[in-house]
Amino acid sequence: MEGLAEVRQEGRPRRVERQDPPLDLGSPRTIRVVAIGGGTGLPMLLQGLARFSRRATALGPFEITAIVAVSDDGGSSGRLRRENGVLPPGDIRNCLVALADVRRRSIARLFGFRFGAGRGLRGHSLGNLLITALTSLEGDFLSAVERAGRMLGCQGRILPATLEPVHLIGRLSDGSRIVGERTFDRRRSSPIERVELAPGAPPASPGVLEAIRQADAIVLGPGSLYSSVISNLLVAGVADAIRQSSAVRILVQNLMTQPGETDDLDAAGHVRAVLRHAGDVADFLLVDRGRSHPRELLDRYARRGQVPVVLDESLVLSQGVIPIGAELAAKRGRIRHDPDKVAAAVLGLVLQAREA
Repeated sequence: MEGLAEVRQEGRPRRVERQDPPLDLGSPRTIRVVAIGGGTGLPMLLQGLARFSRRATALGPFEITAIVAVSDDGGSSGRLRRENGVLPPGDIRNCLVALADVRRRSIARLFGFRFGAGRGLRGHSLGNLLITALTSLEGDFLSAVERAGRMLGCQGRILPATLEPVHLIGRLSDGSRIVGERTFDRRRSSPIERVELAPGAPPASPGVLEAIRQADAIVLGPGSLYSSVISNLLVAGVADAIRQSSAVRILVQNLMTQPGETDDLDAAGHVRAVLRHAGDVADFLLVDRGRSHPRELLDRYARRGQVPVVLDESLVLSQGVIPIGAELAAKRGRIRHDPDKVAAAVLGLVLQAREA
């Protein structure tokens, strides 16, 4: 793929690729995809990748590793974190369910069940409670996640980015700061300039850095820019390993802005924030080139403070990242990524990199 050769050999791309990547990946060598993120974006991608892995006769051996943010301190996860001293299980649970074997749907549904009533239970996900219980039974959080993965027959590995109980801190442009991930979605007059973890530079979980070093593709996002994507890159060694990797490095652009985190931020601004915190960790920006959304749907999002992320290709290219256009959005309902389309685009880039 010429675009890949450009970014590797000269460090500055010359043109934008506009195509839907092909799906025929007929190579016998193991494909290793590392997906980094959290929230709802990472499970979406994992769901699509898992579907491809289940029809892997044409793909050959196929490995998925999810590296998941653990700075959440709100909702059910925050309560369990404060009351039981465990790492926040919510994002991990969503990834477990996304990678669950289709023959274990009943167990996956149990993991996804959320209590609507009951003193002490209301708002809790059963999966969060199970992971908390497994942490006590297994003796540590990582073993608990591995055990839960076996229960669900997961089609891949799920690794917390760090085993340290970290909190996310945001530095705003006016010099003030916000503490705790749960505060990041509140609208404010001053935008976020930088984020950091406390304690700073926590060690990566066992297996995280090795998975990155062995990857054929490293995918960042989609998801909350600071709390789901960049927070992972602040774990010790993660950004270094990505910078040194020969894998295809892909940043998946969010479809809409997020109140509190990315108000009025365009695609180039998303890229700039990632590079400012982690250095050269992305070769490509995967952007939606699909259908336009109905005006009434956009108006509904606008009332919640969300607008489509604007792409200026030249501004993205000027940062050494190539925009790749593909149809990524779901056709019906809410404005969201389609798991199969995003996975197809990612795997298509892996194929083109091999042929370069």
